[in-house]
Amino acid sequence: MGRMVFNFTSRAKLFGIKAWRFTLYFVLLDILAFLIQIGGASIASGADKPKHTILLGLHVYMGGVGFQQFFILVFLYIAFRFQQQVKKEHPDRLPQALLLLYAEYAVLLLITVRIVFRLIEYAQGLDSSIPNHEVYQYIFDSLPMLVALAVFNVVHPGRIMPGKESDFPKRKERKNYFEARSSESDLQVLRTTQPAGPAFMPEEIAVQPKTQEAVPSLLLDSKMLWQSFTYRGGSKVHPGHVRGGFSVAA
Repeated sequence: MGRMVFNFTSRAKLFGIKAWRFTLYFVLLDILAFLIQIGGASIASGADKPKHTILLGLHVYMGGVGFQQFFILVFLYIAFRFQQQVKKEHPDRLPQALLLLYAEYAVLLLITVRIVFRLIEYAQGLDSSIPNHEVYQYIFDSLPMLVALAVFNVVHPGRIMPGKESDFPKRKERKNYFEARSSESDLQVLRTTQPAGPAFMPEEIAVQPKTQEAVPSLLLDSKMLWQSFTYRGGSKVHPGHVRGGFSVAA
């Protein structure tokens, strides 16, 4: 998802989160869910432990599995919002992004099937008969993961986003790159919101109104000056009688 946000969005971020942080956040959350599952399994393991301790371990394990499913739902929501943003910013690139998005949706569905199977398996406690039948493990656990791997091999992210330009910039270059990407996005928004018609320059807009206002203002000032010369105290003055800024009544 991080590389998709980086390659298909104008600002290389979503929900205010930079593209290269998506992978870090989801990996950390997945590790947290995995640690919870390990903790539950360690509590439940052991033949000499009482039944209530084993059940406690199973419940902690199921909590870790449910925690993982919650993050998958959050990921699904982010993917949907990403789809809407690409549709708004780059509709011409939407089909390319959708190809990889549909693959992700399919993989998330397969992982969800596996998680639901795990929850059903341990929801019955120690009396569950599912662990006694390997066919359930193959159909609802191994097979979904095999299909998920096959999907990402057919719709490989490297084929949708090829080349070094699709990779994240180095850590030292990320700050400058992000600022340049944001400036380029702002310029693109300005171009798309510019009114239709011939190209214009900001300097022309700033100068033209002043020039247009200066001409009638100069004419008006000349007319008022001439009237002040020709009419002084209600008497008409001949232009030739004006001397040194003073008028002589006729």
